[in-house]
Amino acid sequence: MKKAIELTNETDYTIDGRSKKKAYTIIDSGLLDSMQPGTVKCLQQIHAYLFGGLYDFAGQIRTKTIWKDGTLFCRAEYLMKNLSLIEAMPERTFDEIVNKYVEMNVAHPFMEGNGRSTRIWLDLIFKKRLGLCVDWSKIDKKSYLEAMRRSTTDARTIKTYNSS
Repeated sequence: MKKAIELTNETDYTIDGRSKKKAYTIIDSGLLDSMQPGTVKCLQQIHAYLFGGLYDFAGQIRTKTIWKDGTLFCRAEYLMKNLSLIEAMPERTFDEIVNKYVEMNVAHPFMEGNGRSTRIWLDLIFKKRLGLCVDWSKIDKKSYLEAMRRSTTDARTIKTYNSS
């Protein structure tokens, strides 16, 4: 928890601030070591930890269709089937892992909190499958979000960000 307090504003009681502290805590705690990387259950566990007590739907797959900034995410009626297909995607190589991450972003399984949850999920897959970890502090947030938007048709830019 000390690292979380050092890296975040102690007085930030917003959902973003509180979930960010929880993100550092879950990483430092070793809880991720017991999770099965690349699974929907793992992503739900991460989301439940980060947003438990902050959202009443923490860890729950959404049942409504959502849009964000003009982007339509997977329609709710197809979401469970798509999550099963994403979970079955291979994770043997860097490109396969990033492709899986991009598909999970398009699915957007939660009402809120998808970005932080899926980045931790991605890091866990990288760590367990390839011994790698993304240094998110070196990535410009605005550029990265734009690359994620474009990744639905061209994942080259997002792969460049994740390989740095």
